[in-house]
Amino acid sequence: MVHQSNTISNTHSSAEHDTLECPSNQESCEIISELLGLREQVSELSGLVHTDTLTGLSNFRYFILALEQEMERTRRTGHATGLIMMDLDFFKKVNDQWGHDVGNKALILAAQQIRAAVRKMDAPCRYGGEEFAVILPATNVHQTIQVAERIRSMIEAAPLVVGEQTILITASFGIDVYSAAQQGRAEDMVKRADGYLYQAKQEGRNRVCYAPVEVKEDISSVSQDEKDALFGLFRGSSDIEQVND
Repeated sequence: MVHQSNTISNTHSSAEHDTLECPSNQESCEIISELLGLREQVSELSGLVHTDTLTGLSNFRYFILALEQEMERTRRTGHATGLIMMDLDFFKKVNDQWGHDVGNKALILAAQQIRAAVRKMDAPCRYGGEEFAVILPATNVHQTIQVAERIRSMIEAAPLVVGEQTILITASFGIDVYSAAQQGRAEDMVKRADGYLYQAKQEGRNRVCYAPVEVKEDISSVSQDEKDALFGLFRGSSDIEQVND
């Protein structure tokens, strides 16, 4: 995210350098160069303000702004927004037994798995402590469940190796999906997803919990009566072909 901001800033600064005039009418103007340098620094700092320095994911401040923006987009376009809240299991034990340095490595490893499991358009964030969040634009409940399960399995399959020791890491997940027909703010959506995260912890951890989902009717399924009718139809067609032969 910081790199992207720099790219935009540099392009913008270059264009401004061509149009700005030096107050002292000098061909090489130190004032303009200093001004553009300060603007680039501000752009970099703006990116850092929204970035978690340990994991490289977006931080809590960015998360709230992005979630509110996606919910507004949902209200305008009708495309649902998915939210995944996750928490590393037994993380306190990792810190207590192995120390905070190893705990930090576990957070970094989890962040890497999260980033690898989502799309570029998604917003993986460190919510705080050992809790993470992912905002999924234009994503329905079934797709959100699939992403959460993918992240869960990837974290479980990537243990942290410290020296000759292997530390297994798992996470619990709660999800919520915001539709255009709903009301409420970002805090309400987070509260619902956190509630299912708590449920996942209570039910044994290392799982994904969510509100009951309607099972879509399988249009490929055929009742026995329909099967009999179709069998009779095809059988009748076969008899006609035999007569014609």
